[in-house]
Amino acid sequence: MMTMKSLFWMSSPARALAFGRGRLGAAAAAAAASLALAGCVSFAPEVPDTLIRLTPDHTAPAGSVARGKLSDAIVVLEPETERSLEALRVPVRIDPANIAYLKGAGWIEKPTRLFRALLAETIRADTDQMVLEGADYEVKGKTFIGGRLRDMGYDAQTSSVIVRYDAVRWQRGNEELERRRFEAVVPGVAAEAAAVGPALNQAANQVASEVAAWVKGG
Repeated sequence: MMTMKSLFWMSSPARALAFGRGRLGAAAAAAAASLALAGCVSFAPEVPDTLIRLTPDHTAPAGSVARGKLSDAIVVLEPETERSLEALRVPVRIDPANIAYLKGAGWIEKPTRLFRALLAETIRADTDQMVLEGADYEVKGKTFIGGRLRDMGYDAQTSSVIVRYDAVRWQRGNEELERRRFEAVVPGVAAEAAAVGPALNQAANQVASEVAAWVKGG
């Protein structure tokens, strides 16, 4: 497959449109960029050939038991996110203002739920504490991990997969919050489902491990 640079610069329509001036030129350049990425991304809904899931690198061993009071549990909440990560398609950021979707690939479940499950299992494996998922325990647990999943997709300008999570930690009965941003970047990834899927799993696991270390450190 051609590189992203060759896709942009070897396309004669892209070269012609790039010389537009003013607002018309900017619009034409954006259209050219969209045409150049047409082989790798999709703007229309399709049935994906590949479904992507997140698999934790660190898991609690079979037969492991965690006992404790519900009031002492760590509760991992589903993160908030923007609309592009509420869909079952993998977002491709073409530029700061435009997003498409990766052709031939989709999420097997809502990405925020996949990330919550990955994060909970990683914290469970790394801390040996009682870790629960979901808002059902929001008023019963002790430590809560929530936040906002800002990015979990592909950046076409840098040929990278990016996972960015703003974590928020607080304790029941304590008004003080602690917020920290976690980010993982996997560079040099081709805009293809076979490459993006494993890179997303790698980046998400890196972020989850760093969050688990943060939680464990108190």
